[in-house]
Amino acid sequence: MSKKKRERKQYGSGETAVTAKNEMTKFYWILGIVAVLGVGIVGYSVGSKAMANTVSAPIQLAGMDDPTKLGELAHGVVKGDPNAPVTIVEFADFQCPACQQFYQQVEPMVQAEFVATGKAKYLYYDFPLVSVHNHAFLAARAGHCAEDQNKFWEYHDVLYRNQNRWVPEGNPAKTLEGYAKDLGMDADTFKGCLESDKHADLVTANMEMASQLQLEGTPSVLVGSSKGGMRRRVAASIEGIREAVELATNGG
Repeated sequence: MSKKKRERKQYGSGETAVTAKNEMTKFYWILGIVAVLGVGIVGYSVGSKAMANTVSAPIQLAGMDDPTKLGELAHGVVKGDPNAPVTIVEFADFQCPACQQFYQQVEPMVQAEFVATGKAKYLYYDFPLVSVHNHAFLAARAGHCAEDQNKFWEYHDVLYRNQNRWVPEGNPAKTLEGYAKDLGMDADTFKGCLESDKHADLVTANMEMASQLQLEGTPSVLVGSSKGGMRRRVAASIEGIREAVELATNGG
């Protein structure tokens, strides 16, 4: 499993009890945002017309320590019935080998057993581990460029199926554009999206949400009731997800 130690404030034994309590309160606020929002508001493009170069790294965003602001910018992509009683959340990285393995071995069972049957909806959040995966941020942006043309999940599948081809490239932009063309997207629109900063704010916000949830590796999976409340982190296995879905269904 890919690991990344993110820069985060550390609260040692010298901090006051009030500070620790406030930080835990913020943590639960973030979990609540993931639980209640489901699919968040798509973030605005930060000056994409003014930027000629492709953005392939996180950008600076103000106010991300405010759970409400973070919830407005972060955005998960949903699959399945939006009104399903249970939500399965995955934080993932298109360049992550463990995520590819999860996609190949676990996700098909999750989709067949829970999503296709209406028992749960599936919510995908970007969590590119940029310190170890040099193309992960660009790939995450490409996914949302595909989402603009209602092709996110098809593109998601292509990126994982071809991970061993585009990851070793020095600059995979042309390859990523080729996948979009192969899927029948408007090539010029996709290229214009990728060769800009569009969705850089969105991917950055999703990364920040993962950080504030104290997720350190991918894939990270959370399961809970779609009605709101706490979501459980579970093992990225069909057994772990199955048990969590059953608990959430029964109000556990």
